[in-house]
Amino acid sequence: MNLYLIFTIVALILTVTGMYGIFEKAGEKGWKILVPFYNWYVWLQIIRKPLWWYIFLLVPFINVFVILLMIVEVVKCFKKYGLFEQALGVLFPFAYLPWLAFSSKEQYFDPSKQPPVIKSAVREWVDAIIFAVIAASIIRIFLVEAYTIPTSSMEKTLLVGDYLFVSKVSFGPKVPNTPIAFPFVHHTLPLTESSKSYLEWIKLPYYRFPGLADIKNMDVVVFNYPDGDTLSSKLQSNVSYYQLVRRFGRNEVWNNKQYFGDIIARPVDKRENFIKRCIGIAGDSIRIVDRVVYINGKPEKNPGRIQFKYRVKTDGTPINQKNFEKLNITEEIRTDNNGMYELTLSDEAIASLKAYSNVVSIEPIILPKDSWDPDIFPFDSTYRWNVDNFGPVWIPKQGVTIPLNMQNICFYKRIIDIFENNDLRIADGKIFINGKEASSYTFKLNYYWMMGDNRHNSADSRYWGFVPDDHVVGKAVFVWLSLDPNKSLFDGKIRWNKLLRIVK
Repeated sequence: MNLYLIFTIVALILTVTGMYGIFEKAGEKGWKILVPFYNWYVWLQIIRKPLWWYIFLLVPFINVFVILLMIVEVVKCFKKYGLFEQALGVLFPFAYLPWLAFSSKEQYFDPSKQPPVIKSAVREWVDAIIFAVIAASIIRIFLVEAYTIPTSSMEKTLLVGDYLFVSKVSFGPKVPNTPIAFPFVHHTLPLTESSKSYLEWIKLPYYRFPGLADIKNMDVVVFNYPDGDTLSSKLQSNVSYYQLVRRFGRNEVWNNKQYFGDIIARPVDKRENFIKRCIGIAGDSIRIVDRVVYINGKPEKNPGRIQFKYRVKTDGTPINQKNFEKLNITEEIRTDNNGMYELTLSDEAIASLKAYSNVVSIEPIILPKDSWDPDIFPFDSTYRWNVDNFGPVWIPKQGVTIPLNMQNICFYKRIIDIFENNDLRIADGKIFINGKEASSYTFKLNYYWMMGDNRHNSADSRYWGFVPDDHVVGKAVFVWLSLDPNKSLFDGKIRWNKLLRIVK
């Protein structure tokens, strides 16, 4: 049993014990707090609140916010009107409620018999702001969060400038690793370049509440960047720290402050948010042959709109720039000015280009099988893979035990050492886990394989490997606004035909 679960159980027992005593002081039988659903009805009677509140108590995660409000009302029943006293009840109900219940000095007063409390204008504003912040934070952490697409890695499924909602309840919301943080920002304080927006005095272990469904193949998923645990303060997550170390060496990366800045670390929930398509789930085998992805030996059936790079040859006549806009070609356009273009195209754009009278041929750009890219996972020359020809690779599954040897350790060493918090060492051709020689390993988490739909311009699992379950944030479900960053407000900035669409 993990520490978070133990703490939750103990805190729940103490809170219920406190409410038992408060029910008694209010003239109700204490045992009523132990009866699910009925206890909420009695509680509302005690604090004299309308029964329509009960409707919100039945809505998952919204009920958390309502219960916090009910705790504040309980605290008021003991004539605790100060902001600090009410905050104690909300933040530490497991300690404050038992004290109110069993202290002989604390007396319960029926809300209907208390004189009205007159608050100053400042106090009214403070209460309103705190209420709004708590409500929005609960919604953002447990229900749904708004995101913006900053890069083209998911074109044409998701566009740069798309504003979308990400459902936290789809796969189950996570408990924040760093619960003490500045509201509504991710990892850096506003108006600063590197000041942390969170405190690490309290660190909670990973725990995920039950969700509506498990992650499925082809779901569009938001997750914390797996390589984002360590990064350069100047380059941030634009370039993987581990990629920098492979290219320049650890000493150069750590000591060249002018180029790399400081090397910093971030907890899981404060790592950069990425959005990709889940190509493979735990237990799947992934292989890419001439850019075609195979999942367990079968070609993928991607519901989105995939893009690849192509060489487009014309008869020497240039393609009109306006035609690129009509074809929605937004990636970098390369040309030798002799009728040869390098373009990133969707299937729809290819079909349209073929109808152009000056287009002679359209050929896909595919890296050959023996063309090794050292930045491609698992960064081992034994596996001479690239973005177009990759694998096969097996995606680790929770509870599955695999043999370990010097041939496959490159796939799983980061999982074992970093993601699953073991001490992994390799010495004299042998593998040691937590000081003991190991010939096998059992995975503690499920893992996923994420790829962008813009296959030749996406930093994804091909470059940094597996995404652990504890990094998954939520499911992209709905685009509510789409703005073209390259256009002005009065020149087609709003993509009206891309508004209010479901993410597929």
